Amino acid sequence: MSNPDTSMDGNSLDISAQRKQALKQLFPGVFSETCNAAGELVESIDFERLKAELGEFSELYDNRRERYGMDWPGKRDCMRLIQQPSSATLKPCREESVDFDNTENLFIEGDNLEVLKLLQKSYYGQVKMIYIDPPYNTGKEFIYPDNFAESLDTYLQYAGLKDSDGRTFSTNTASEGRFHTKWLNMIYPRLYLARNLLREDGVIFISIDDNEVENLRRVCNEIFGEENFIATVIWHKMDSPKNSAKYFSEDHDYILLYAKNSEVWRPNLLPRSDEMIARYKNHDDDPRGPWLLGDLAARNYYSKGEYSLTTPSGKVIAGPPPGSYWRISKEKFDEYDKDGRIWWGESGGNRPGVKKFLSEVRQGVVPQTYWSWKEVGSTRNAKQALSKLLTAASGDEIFVTPKPVGLIKRMLQVSSSQVDDIILDFFAGSGTVFESVFEQNKEDGKQRKVIGVQLPEVSTDDATVSEMAKSRIRRAGTKIRSELEGQLDLENNQNLDLGFKVLKLDRSNITPWRAPDKTISDSDLLQQMELNVDHIDPNASQEDLLYELLLKAGIKPTESIDKIELAGQSLFSIADNALIIHLQDSISQGVIDAVLALAPSQFICLDKAFHGNDQLKANTVKTFATFNQGKEGVDRIEFRTV
Repeated sequence: MSNPDTSMDGNSLDISAQRKQALKQLFPGVFSETCNAAGELVESIDFERLKAELGEFSELYDNRRERYGMDWPGKRDCMRLIQQPSSATLKPCREESVDFDNTENLFIEGDNLEVLKLLQKSYYGQVKMIYIDPPYNTGKEFIYPDNFAESLDTYLQYAGLKDSDGRTFSTNTASEGRFHTKWLNMIYPRLYLARNLLREDGVIFISIDDNEVENLRRVCNEIFGEENFIATVIWHKMDSPKNSAKYFSEDHDYILLYAKNSEVWRPNLLPRSDEMIARYKNHDDDPRGPWLLGDLAARNYYSKGEYSLTTPSGKVIAGPPPGSYWRISKEKFDEYDKDGRIWWGESGGNRPGVKKFLSEVRQGVVPQTYWSWKEVGSTRNAKQALSKLLTAASGDEIFVTPKPVGLIKRMLQVSSSQVDDIILDFFAGSGTVFESVFEQNKEDGKQRKVIGVQLPEVSTDDATVSEMAKSRIRRAGTKIRSELEGQLDLENNQNLDLGFKVLKLDRSNITPWRAPDKTISDSDLLQQMELNVDHIDPNASQEDLLYELLLKAGIKPTESIDKIELAGQSLFSIADNALIIHLQDSISQGVIDAVLALAPSQFICLDKAFHGNDQLKANTVKTFATFNQGKEGVDRIEFRTV
């Protein structure tokens, strides 16, 4: 065997390689392996795909032949859909929320594709952990918008918020010829947008079964990068075999785990179980406490690992067992023996082992890829717990496949340790992630925030899954509050957030001005001009408009909102004056001057507040421009009207 090359590279920094690596972090899907003229595998960049990801679609890209695999029918439409911005909004629903003004948890009702687009500005690179339990594509129906260009209209119709005009939500069954491709068209854009939301040290867990695990793995390799694959966890979900199975009792699910950047993310150690701790004994009353015996022999060759030993009882041990070597040198052995770290057995004549003290080992264990129902719960456990929490008197199964709280808590323990990590589930289902985050926060004193997104699909008795989820979250919070009542030590839970703010996907409250088409009729042109004069939906409340502006300005809808008085008018201060919003029908120079004195990062007001006074508006623009002269970054004020 030749010696490895240890010579130092005398070249300067390879700028090209550095740029490619940075590009790969942003767009892992544009890199592929191809053969060069010499038949060698080299990494290449698909520039047409890169342009498509940047929103530029060339004729060459459009004319590519599509085929099943990672180029499936409809994939080009997925990419176009990703690039198409959403003009929708999320309307606040105080009456369905808990602790609306203080909570930092969000439950969003709507199509998760549109919602993920709306969250891009506010939560880009902010989410620590994503868990999703998407449709498994088992041959039963699942629902998603079947018209890429009109997904919002399709959703509004499905949710009963818009009159029917022919658009519907489609379903997918095994009898359809595009069975796999329809599922891929559903999951691909959602995962693509979800990756943008992850922090650099963030991870995503995805539950799946055998029907789509292979395709999901390939899609994730493309979106997240194969180098960011961490593990496939096997969840043993059945606590008893299913004897009615046609072939095998399918007792497990898969959980794919990908990191945003595997070079940055590291798993947390899991706490040792009582069973693990019980293995540590203290046979000789060592003052260092309980210990576990470790084998001193190993099969790997070690040049200093061949020597004889004499036991305390006088017995001579010629060497390690045949075919093995002592793990440590004789000098190290003698040092350990002198320190009382070698155990010769009760009689003092056994082959020696080294004592591993519980007080000195790592405070936890490395996560494994097999999760037993005994540790994290089974599907039957999950159904029973949900039924008990919701006290379903009818006996109907409101939700057929909830995941156990213990399963999600295991993911939180592995991937989330900071006080205010954000957890996202955009297939929220019955709301398991909310209850899991509440429970885990109660146990470890953290203040994780949770965002759930759920389509209001009908479950049973005309009740929607989202309604059932909201009921579950309320009851989970009530249950935890009752458990905490009467406790004297509330130090870890004094800031426990058990509330949630309900937002619902809907049309924008603002009708944007669009340049008239050359063929537009005079009556339509007049109508557009009238909309431009007052383009705010008259049915929109001030709070509806406020929350839409937060989203469009890139501010989290959970930020603090305060009403302030400036120059005799009411305004909204968001996140301690980071953003100030003026929603009154008129504005004065006095208000402008008062806003400048607060120096927010952004100031937004209604265009109609100027009442056509072009001079006042021009002066306002000039005033902000003068203020911003010579300033950079956060010191500047961005002034906008709607």
